[in-house]
Amino acid sequence: MSKQISILGTGWLGLPLATSLIGLGYTIKGSTTSENKIKTIEDLGIDVYQVALNEEGPIGHINSFLNESEILIINIPPGLRRNPEVNFVAKIRNLIPYIEKSNIQNMLFVSSTSVFADLEGFPLISEETLPNATSNAGKQLIKVEQLLQNHTSFKTTVLRFAGLFGPNRHPANMLSRRTNIKNPKAPVNLIHLDDCIGVIKKIIETESWSQVFNASYPDHPEKAEYYSSICEQLDLSKPDYDFETVSKGKVIDSQNVQETLKYTFLKGLSVI
Repeated sequence: MSKQISILGTGWLGLPLATSLIGLGYTIKGSTTSENKIKTIEDLGIDVYQVALNEEGPIGHINSFLNESEILIINIPPGLRRNPEVNFVAKIRNLIPYIEKSNIQNMLFVSSTSVFADLEGFPLISEETLPNATSNAGKQLIKVEQLLQNHTSFKTTVLRFAGLFGPNRHPANMLSRRTNIKNPKAPVNLIHLDDCIGVIKKIIETESWSQVFNASYPDHPEKAEYYSSICEQLDLSKPDYDFETVSKGKVIDSQNVQETLKYTFLKGLSVI
C-alpha cells in the first residue's frame, strides 16, 4: 500500500493528524484555502496545496494534491453555520470526478454525529441507527455520506465524531455566560482531539474501509452538571439552563470503535 495520504483540510484536526501520520512514516499532502498558511504548513513537513471546494467544482491545484495518493481524508466542515445557503453536497459531488481520475482507492470522510436528531428519552445511537437529522447541516451530511458510500470507484469509510474538544477548544467557552440553554438533562457526547487522531490512525492501520464508525468518549454525563463543572475548572462564568422544557438528546455508542478497531480511548472528558 502507498505510504502517501492526501488530507483535504489541514485545520484544527487535520494539521496535527498530518504531523502524527508523518511520524509513522507516511508522506502527507495537505490542503489549505489560505495562501498565508502555506509556509507554516510546509515547515511541518507537509506537501501543501492551495485548494478550495466550490459548488461548481474545486478551485486550485486539486490534481496535484491528489496525485499518487491512494488514501484521501476529507476533513472539512460544511460551513453551514456561517452561511446556511451553502450547498455542501454540490461541493463534494463536483469533487468526485477529480477523485475518479486519480489513484485514490480508499477514502475517509470525517462526518458528525449531528446526522442523528436529538430526541426525548435520549436514544442509544449505534452504527445500525438510521440517520434522522432535521437540521440543514445534518441533512446535507447524510446526503454526502450516501453519495460517497454508494460510489464504486473507491471505498469510503464514514467516521462520525461527537463534539470535538482539545487544546484551546472546548464547548464550555461558548456556553459560558449564556442563559436559558436548552436540554440541560441531555447526555454529553464529546471526543478529545487526541482520540480523533487515534481512531483515524487505527482505521488506516487496520485498513477498515467501506465501514461506518461513531466516535464519542464512552462516558455521557448530564449536560448542565458537566459544563458547570468545566466552567468552574476554567474559571469561567457558569451557564444558565432552561429546566422547564423537556430535554432532548442522544447517547452515542462507540462500542464498534472499541471492538472492531480494538481502540482504547486515551483521554477522558476533563480539561485538566
